[in-house]
Amino acid sequence: MKTSPQNPPARNALRYRGYSARIDFDSRENIFIGEVVGMSEVLRFHGGSVDELRADFEFAIDHYLKDCEAEGRSPAYPASGKILLRLEPAQHAAALVAAQSEGISLNDWLKRAVEQALADTT
Repeated sequence: MKTSPQNPPARNALRYRGYSARIDFDSRENIFIGEVVGMSEVLRFHGGSVDELRADFEFAIDHYLKDCEAEGRSPAYPASGKILLRLEPAQHAAALVAAQSEGISLNDWLKRAVEQALADTT
């Protein structure tokens, strides 16, 4: 399968139930190793094949969520939806002018910019 902007190469990541994981390959052990990203708790998993890796990832997430429920604590999710963004003053001013020129809030303008950037990476 050829890659193109419409058909980019697969990234070394898995997604399940709102969680994402980065995947690496350990050539010494000849296994795939994954780690859930975007949360303070460390969740790791592994597999000798893609199918094993995916199954262990899903098991790790399901087990983590069951443990949280059993202990009566809220599970950590990769993101809350709130972000603090620091820009150079000139960037901040330019973004504010662009948003106001379009008649939308700076927050909505930035959300759209992030959505467009994410669409370019998938």
